[in-house]
Amino acid sequence: MDNFVQRGETMPWTNGTGSDVSSGDVVVVGGQIGVAVTDIADGAAGDLAMDGVFSLPKSTGAAINQGDAAMYDVSASAFVASGGTPATGDVTGAVACWETAASAAVTVKVKINAGVGTVN
Repeated sequence: MDNFVQRGETMPWTNGTGSDVSSGDVVVVGGQIGVAVTDIADGAAGDLAMDGVFSLPKSTGAAINQGDAAMYDVSASAFVASGGTPATGDVTGAVACWETAASAAVTVKVKINAGVGTVN
């Protein structure tokens, strides 16, 4: 197959955010969620994981049930239960909760890019 490029598990990305990104940080790329594979200084290039299940920051106050979609709240840099009104920049529809996270939990296991997300 001459047109195969790669498996698509990682994506090269140049950090133009104005801040350094640490390994494990969530990075929004279009309507998709990436996770930095390594530290990526502002202006530098690095790889983002674009597939898999990751334990990522979650805001407390509401449970996220297994199989449910979660919203990435960019202002909190954390996932929240879907259903609220997204603010500008929040990402909806890009991840699915892998196992239930209680309302007091500060992390949630999510399958990233389980769907095509929307940046609000």
